[in-house]
Amino acid sequence: MKIHFGGRVLLLGAGAVSRCLQPLLLRHLDMDFRRLTIIDRLDVRAACADALAAGAQFVQRDITPHNLAETLAQFLGPGDLLIDLACGIGMLDIIGWCHDHGVLYINTSIELWDRPPGAPELPPTERTLYVRHMALRRMQAAWPSRSPTAVIEHGANPGLVSHWAKAGLEDIAQAMLTRGLGGPALERALADGDHPALARLAGVRVIHISERDTQITSQPRQVDEFVNTWSVAGFIEEGMAPAELGWGTHERRLPAHAQIHDAGPRNQICIAQMGISVWVHSWVPSGEIIGMLVRHGEACTLSEMLTVWEDDHPVYRPTVHYAYLPCEAALASLHELRMRGGQPQPRARILNDEIIDGRDELGVLLLGHALNGWWVGSQLDIHETRRLVPGQNATTLQVAASVNAALQWMIAHPEAGLCTPEQLPHRHILATATPYLGPCPSLQTDWTPLRSRFRPFGPYGEQPPPDDQLWQFGSFLAQW
Repeated sequence: MKIHFGGRVLLLGAGAVSRCLQPLLLRHLDMDFRRLTIIDRLDVRAACADALAAGAQFVQRDITPHNLAETLAQFLGPGDLLIDLACGIGMLDIIGWCHDHGVLYINTSIELWDRPPGAPELPPTERTLYVRHMALRRMQAAWPSRSPTAVIEHGANPGLVSHWAKAGLEDIAQAMLTRGLGGPALERALADGDHPALARLAGVRVIHISERDTQITSQPRQVDEFVNTWSVAGFIEEGMAPAELGWGTHERRLPAHAQIHDAGPRNQICIAQMGISVWVHSWVPSGEIIGMLVRHGEACTLSEMLTVWEDDHPVYRPTVHYAYLPCEAALASLHELRMRGGQPQPRARILNDEIIDGRDELGVLLLGHALNGWWVGSQLDIHETRRLVPGQNATTLQVAASVNAALQWMIAHPEAGLCTPEQLPHRHILATATPYLGPCPSLQTDWTPLRSRFRPFGPYGEQPPPDDQLWQFGSFLAQW
């Protein structure tokens, strides 16, 4: 399906996700591609050959606080569209400019101007995505109700995962009702699309964004090289930041080094440890994983969306966080990064044509409810990816498919103001994105965090938690 767009489009960044999105733009946008401009700080025009052949122009420019406004004004005006896939451009400045100049805007992450990933002088709470979301809300409060649409954090995760969470809650409710486990209240919530009520009535306590990337390469990682299937700079930035998670109302004890926010909805906590150093037990359909609790925006936005309030008091909220097991080359890169004291390797490589097998299994795992567990997501492998969009990998296609779906929605809804993924219609987004996502199962699981717990020292080592603490955060933490 093509959607008509008569304005200009500026694509900031020509990295791995941008290169995957470009063929989708050519396929799904009905526009004069001479009105498409791609900007990157490096001269990577050769990687944008198809877009340039269709009429787009490439501009090499390093975007800074000093030239941002001038650059945007050169390529954009009222009714135009900015797709921000760059790292290290201050969110408040770029989103504010787009709002003030009538420009539609979309990104996959909310960024600050470039700075070193470690900032020990700042309290952990001040280094969180939660603080960035609160800053966006303060800016949004001054906007009129009808404002140019700005969709933030709409990649695969954050982004698609919030839509899968809604779909999963609906599937859980339907399965419960079919088995006689639900009552009229659950039936009403399902009919009304009331996802907070669905989650509460079903008894969902924990939501993992569970991901395992098994893509492997014919060109092994070299010493002093960081290899990944998506942005290296983005992974280092978010991975070295404090672990963040939406904190459920069922939780009894804060984890070690926990930090609590003192403003806003306070639906999140952070941990004064790098996300790549906090490991949790989780599950994907191919089996149990131990993944990293790397921060992502859905820990803030999805947990807040599912909160049930009574008299300004949260009476229900699930714990929400990421559990990420990246590809083997990225794991080795992270270990070397630690050995380098957090200093990035001098060389970086995004896996693409050299991938010989594997898939990115990404989804939402909803736990603790009447059916125990439920997973919904994508199992996109490299071979299906290359059939769908030649020259790309599974991880970047999951992101690009989500961006493309949100773009189509926002072009049709140009005055929706600032939107997180939870505010977009999940059925529409999934219908548009799913053709690019490979198998997308929605299935029940009996997995629990104690299912395959390895206890090599028996009674002398780690002890399993009591049954009544099964869904507590501490039960998921990996201790070895």
